[in-house]
Amino acid sequence: MKACANISALWKTIAVIGTVLVAISAIGQLAVIASPEWESSREKYLWPAKIPYPKDDPYSKAKFELGRTLFFDPILSGSKSLSCASCHNPSLSWGDGQPRAVGLAHERLPTRCPTLLSVAWVPKLGWSGQFPDLESVAMTPITSPKMMNLPENVMVERLSAIPGYVAAFNNAFHAAQIDRRQIEQALATYERSILPTSAPFDRWIDGDRTAINKSAQRGFELFNGKANCAACHSGWAFTDSSFHDIGSAQNDDVGRGKLFPNSMTLRYAFKTPTLRDVARRGPYMHDGSVPTLSAVIDLYDRGGIDRPSRATEIYPLGLSGVEKADLIAFLETLTGRPDVRPSPVLPR
Repeated sequence: MKACANISALWKTIAVIGTVLVAISAIGQLAVIASPEWESSREKYLWPAKIPYPKDDPYSKAKFELGRTLFFDPILSGSKSLSCASCHNPSLSWGDGQPRAVGLAHERLPTRCPTLLSVAWVPKLGWSGQFPDLESVAMTPITSPKMMNLPENVMVERLSAIPGYVAAFNNAFHAAQIDRRQIEQALATYERSILPTSAPFDRWIDGDRTAINKSAQRGFELFNGKANCAACHSGWAFTDSSFHDIGSAQNDDVGRGKLFPNSMTLRYAFKTPTLRDVARRGPYMHDGSVPTLSAVIDLYDRGGIDRPSRATEIYPLGLSGVEKADLIAFLETLTGRPDVRPSPVLPR
């Protein structure tokens, strides 16, 4: 009986010690999370509290639902075989997975189809920033003969001939007739809802110290330090939404330089893309010319093409093989689960 009592006391002691160790570990973790350095870093990556909508195109549920239906409806292409979602596929991180966009004639276009992730926060759209807002984007791919090839007047006629669409437009805009501006606003309202899904990095930055491994944590330090990635890929969406020549483009497309031909710094400058879901969105660059994340890291490590327009943030880095692997490990933590959105029932 005395031996049993001793064993019982021993187990109680072990339990108390275990509880104390867990408490100490928790306190240590909280201390890390609550430190000024951690809070300062964490604040840079906090998601916005709400989606921004412009004053002249405010959110409404009716407009959102109409935009979602239009986004998935192939009626917006000349052959009725392509929808917006054909190139901006939710399960492919709102891109198409192709090196360069493909139009109705199966012809490769000059640039990649950009992802729509976090597009509500992008002030200028397009690889060259040629679109001043989201509302101004839609008609270019819809009406372009090389993309969806649907003239504006035919688009309006098609939608106006479908009672379900007439009712949906009237519900959203309280207008007697369907017009181009309504289509642009409905699509933009839906597209502003497109957000990345939560990734391991988000759980880690919120305090789960086991959400990403040690290699990825070292990669995060490199990302913000020696590798200088955060100079352009900043904030919760991992983009400054600006334009830089990173020393990769070599063809006749000079990017934002087309709009500002007298600017040397904007020659070969293209939009900084978000790094959200980056591991799932290869190949890379505006023209899909870099096949893998490893090749991307190698490009930045070399410093790209040394020329007058090359951004000051781009220079040879001298990364080791381990450092490159750590950077890739970190970038992989920015990818969340695939976004599955069922197609809506189309009006008829």
